[in-house]
Amino acid sequence: HVQLVESGGGLVQPGGSLRLSCAASGSAFSFVAMGWYRQAPGKQRELVATITSGGGTNYEDSVKGRFAISRDNAKNTAYLQMNSLKPEDTAVYFCNGRISYALGYKDYWGQGTQVTVSS
Repeated sequence: HVQLVESGGGLVQPGGSLRLSCAASGSAFSFVAMGWYRQAPGKQRELVATITSGGGTNYEDSVKGRFAISRDNAKNTAYLQMNSLKPEDTAVYFCNGRISYALGYKDYWGQGTQVTVSS
């Protein structure tokens, strides 16, 4: 069993910053990729950022230059530094970890952490 737990969400004013953390626990494993996704009320869950075990990153256009994803491979932990936050960033943010198996992949998800950007 692999468990991912997000933390670091909260209420922040526009222009402020937050750092999200995703801590993994369970049996020994490694993620070939980790990522952050978000879901706003009435919206589909969308990609925010991903990072591979080799350090390659991908960002949703609206967060480029404002958010930065990082990971600690040894700890199977991911982070999302969010700067210059906007009200439209308000959403539940979910951590994802992907494990490669012989015949495919398996994704694991955290429970989500609320990020609210408001005055």
